[in-house]
Amino acid sequence: MSKISTLEELDALYGPPVERALWKEIDYINEYYQQFIEACPFLILATYGEKGIDCSSRGDPAGFVRVVNKKNLLIPDRRGNNRLDSLRNIIVNPNVGLIFIIPNVGETIRVSGTAEIITDNKLCDSFSMNNKPASSVLSISVEKAYFQCQKAIARSQLWDSSVYIDRTELPTAGQMAQHFSKEHNNEFDGEAYDKNYPEHMKNTIY
Repeated sequence: MSKISTLEELDALYGPPVERALWKEIDYINEYYQQFIEACPFLILATYGEKGIDCSSRGDPAGFVRVVNKKNLLIPDRRGNNRLDSLRNIIVNPNVGLIFIIPNVGETIRVSGTAEIITDNKLCDSFSMNNKPASSVLSISVEKAYFQCQKAIARSQLWDSSVYIDRTELPTAGQMAQHFSKEHNNEFDGEAYDKNYPEHMKNTIY
């Protein structure tokens, strides 16, 4: 099996980058990237720590990411399962990557930089949803911003409802949790979990 093991081999296979792909990388948030970020309800956060790489999602109504200025973003962190994988990684290694995704839009915005975890009460309160403040706020110092064309979204048909599968074709959260609970010799009623989860999420989403 052939594999690529040097940068020279990689460049020989793919060739030089398209010139305009280099133009659109900047070290700040310009007015165009700001419009995308402020319209975004969902992002993926990548971090790296002692246990390796982690990616996790963040979501709220569009505008939940605050563009403070060209070099700084603020992202609220909400309650969850308290694994805190991303936050633990940030404490060890502040380098982060972000992909901003907007429904029915092909282009995405990629941002990389460093993060700090802020717990200022006034700031957390300013990100309140349903009268519940953010648990903390991630302050992102922007080092690189870039817009990615829509090829990946188009290839995946991500926004094409005609190819969506029915949720019943996949195992439920309760079924998966029950499977893992057996491996740890714990009693867990997956069917009851699935039945009660809509009400549980309503009460605990914020």
